[in-house]
This record gives sequence, C-alpha cells and structure tokens, in this order.
Amino acid sequence: MVNSLLIFFQIFLAFVGVYQFTISLFGIVRKRRHLQHKPQKSFAVLVAAHNEEQVVGALIENLKNLDYPKELYDIFVICDNCTDGTAEIARSYGVHACERQNPHLRGKGHAIEWMLKELWGMQRQYDAIVMFDADNLVGNDFLLHMNNDLCEGKQVIQGYLDTKNPSDSWVTASYAITYWYCNRLWQLSRRNLNMANFLGGTGMCFEAGLLKEMGWGATSLVEDLEFSMRCVKRGIHPVLNYDAKVYDEKPLTFKASSRQRLRWMQGHFTVARHYFFPLLWASIKERNFVKFDAALYSISVYSTFIGFVATAILWIDNIIPAQNAFTSIYFYLPLWLPIVAISLTAVMFPLVMLLEGIKSGKMYAHLLSMIVFQLSWLPITFYAFFTQNNKQWSHTQHTRVLRLEEVQSKQI
Repeated sequence: MVNSLLIFFQIFLAFVGVYQFTISLFGIVRKRRHLQHKPQKSFAVLVAAHNEEQVVGALIENLKNLDYPKELYDIFVICDNCTDGTAEIARSYGVHACERQNPHLRGKGHAIEWMLKELWGMQRQYDAIVMFDADNLVGNDFLLHMNNDLCEGKQVIQGYLDTKNPSDSWVTASYAITYWYCNRLWQLSRRNLNMANFLGGTGMCFEAGLLKEMGWGATSLVEDLEFSMRCVKRGIHPVLNYDAKVYDEKPLTFKASSRQRLRWMQGHFTVARHYFFPLLWASIKERNFVKFDAALYSISVYSTFIGFVATAILWIDNIIPAQNAFTSIYFYLPLWLPIVAISLTAVMFPLVMLLEGIKSGKMYAHLLSMIVFQLSWLPITFYAFFTQNNKQWSHTQHTRVLRLEEVQSKQI
C-alpha cells in the first residue's frame, strides 16, 4: 500500500514538473505591448507599514515624484500597530498617516481590510487602489502602466517584482535570481497564454468597484495568494504588467529569510486547503483550464512537501543494508531521461538572467549558492506542514535605505 502511494506521488510530481516546464517555455519570448492612454484613472496608493520608520520615508519621496498627475493620486500610509515614528514621518511628508491599533488581528491582510473600509467612507472615491510595502521602491512610470491596463478593462494587475538589494548577500542574490525566474517563466508565460497571473504581495492594483463588490477577505499569512485564488474562482484573471517595476527589500541573512519563507509556506498550506478542491471541481465542471492551473498552483506547497518526504524515504531505503522495500520510478526510465530533465531545469536560470539583461559575473556566480537556497525550501516546507495552524504574523525588519536612482543606476 505504502509503495503504491509512493509510486503514485512520484508520477504526480513528474507530471507537475513536466507541466510547469512546458508552461515556462511560453515566457522565453516577450510580447511587447505599446498601449498608451492619457492619464485619467485616479488612485489611492496604500503603503502597508509596521514599525518601518527607517525605510518608509524613501518610498514616500519616491511616490510623491511619480510621473503621473498629482491631483489623480493620494498616498495613505497604513501605520499598523506601530510603536515607532512611522506615522510622524508619514505626516512630515504631507501624506495621510492612518493609524490602526488592534493587537488581536495582526498582519497585512487585516490592515488592508481595515484601510479599505476607511477609504469607502471617505468623501473622495478613487478608480483604483494600489498597494505597496513600506520597504519598496517604485518605477516612476508605475501608475502610467496601471492606468493603461485599467483603461483596457483589466481589473487586477500585478507589477514586475524585482529586488532592491540583490548584491547585499548570497541570500539576497538568491532571492533576485528566483524573482527573475518567476517573473519570466511563471508570470510572463501565463500572461502570454492569456491565463491568470498570481499576485505577489506588493505592486498590486485593483479596480475599486471590484474591491467594493468582492470585499478584501484575504487575511491569511499569504493574503496575495488568497486573493488571487478568490479572483480566479470568480472568473477574474489577474494580469502581469511586465513594465511596471517594483523593487522589494530582501532579508540579508539566511535565518531571517528562513523565518519569512516559513510564514509564506504556512499560509500557503492554508490557502491550498481552502481552494484546491473547489477550483479543481470548477475546472472539471466548466472545462476551464485557467482554474485547473490555479488549483495546481495552490497545492504546489504540497508538491514540495511530498517531494521532500518521498525523496527521503527512497534515500533511506537505499542506505539501509537490506532488500529495497520501495520502488523509484526512475529505475524504469532510461538513464539519459532524468539527466536531461535536470539539465534543462538547471539551464533555465542562467537563460532567464541572459533574457533579463543581467551582466554581472558575480551574480552568475551566485547560481551556485542559489542551489543551497532552493534546497532549503524543502526542510522549511516540511516544518511548515506541521506548524501550518500558526497564524501569528512574523515581521521582517527592513533597514536598507536606498533611493530609486541608486537602485536603477547599479549595473547588475
């Protein structure tokens, strides 16, 4: 029985791998979009902040200088359970500092839900809501790109997520390479195929009417993924805007990175439990491939968990000096097949870097250390499975104060 399950899971994981690799091929070629609409949409720009006095000022300066009519957007800093000077700094820049104190409902999802209710009660109403994290920096043309997509009828838009500090450590370099890979071969490929993209937690834009109709309702540890699934379930496809750049600060140390990724995986398990079967059933009932893709993505955390467990069982079975009790499907495949599969997977990372115009030899050297980073997802996901009921938000401290000009001037 156990051996049959193990074989089934290996076949399932092989299917997932081939499926995602096939999808990723459609991201190699970038289709240029040259749509340009006159600025007409109004925006409420929300900045989620919890004790971010060190970095929030740089983002506010950045946002106040966007290439977009100033009368068409307002900036609101959500000072969520702050005990530092975040609110005072926001007010000193002349933007709205909206203070929230609720120690029982902590985390960005709850803060956004509260802020949206505040917005709906204000005299001025906006065409769209844009969300950033306090440690971000934003391309000066970000709102222009959001305006273009909104004018084309898009309702949920995700910007291009890049890394603000890729050269700070091997950990931040690994994040950067991973983001380039996901932007190109996960997100752009789905945009090219007219499939649903997935929200990334920041650099997100929502049509206000849609948010009023749906409500936010995404208060898990991964509110971005949760809202993505809610959208797809309703037949709304979030779209990627590849030209709208957002630069996100990444943790410097492996310890801080592990804590952040553990929170992501814990939240991902929650979303998988709530959305996999409804989306899978809907995809079969409606013959809807986009919902099938979203269902498969929702359980990618289980794929990682099962892959780790299955690999551990097979390795232990081979090490124990006795007749092997479990079967590896790779014993029945020609030796060249897994070698080719691994090689193709590995070559995709440097290929993406070339496609993204990365020139730094040091960054390519980090491809080696990134192997450790990618493998570390396995024990993190394993631990997250047994602690997935932990709903406590863990704050990642941000200290890297950079200006947009510094980030864009660095040749990577």
